[in-house]
Amino acid sequence: MKVLRCLLADDEPIARQILENYIEDIPNLELIASCKNAFEVMEVLEKETIDVMFLDINMPKLSGISLLKSIKDRPEVIITTAYPEYAIEGFELSVTDYLLKPFSLERFLQAVTKVRKKTMVTQPSISPVAPKEQSLFVKSDKKTIKLNLEEITHVEAYGNYIKIFTDEMILTPLTLSEFLEKLSDDFIRIHKSYVVNFYYLKLIDGNQFVLRNNVKLPIGKSYRKLVSEKIGS
Repeated sequence: MKVLRCLLADDEPIARQILENYIEDIPNLELIASCKNAFEVMEVLEKETIDVMFLDINMPKLSGISLLKSIKDRPEVIITTAYPEYAIEGFELSVTDYLLKPFSLERFLQAVTKVRKKTMVTQPSISPVAPKEQSLFVKSDKKTIKLNLEEITHVEAYGNYIKIFTDEMILTPLTLSEFLEKLSDDFIRIHKSYVVNFYYLKLIDGNQFVLRNNVKLPIGKSYRKLVSEKIGS
């Protein structure tokens, strides 16, 4: 497994120490730099190759959000903050995860796992076979189709069938609940008729979930709390 080179940025010494301990506890993570502000981060990024950056938002002089907007070729980013109100803006900037302080080692590990999944998608694998949890098979007409989970944007209930959307639409005889059981934690039910891949979230506009391809899906009243918890988790 690839060693992820990490950078963390937080103006609070205690917060930095917690992150340093978490990184030390998890195998195949290497701490390259621990920064107190955005300017130190920029200096490190000029000199070092970084795979993942753990970034606080509320920092002196230049905020974490402003820093993200200023970096062109940035590593994967996990925001670590006490402020849930910046979650949507963070996801609009394509951060991998958003951790609300205080967060546990288990929650930290979940965020790191998301980085690894994205890295697996973009980097060639030594094995020609994709990891089992990253793909599944569905039946459509008389065909059996292999689907890569990261390519699924959303799923729609359609009577006794579901419509699975990637760069095309696949109709298969399953219920939405049955299919959701086969999916990873990146997927969330936002409506009785819709499951979405949270990775493709562009923004939330009122009670609409807007994907990066500008598809707009309604958020059901009974699912709003679940969506809010996912954003702030």
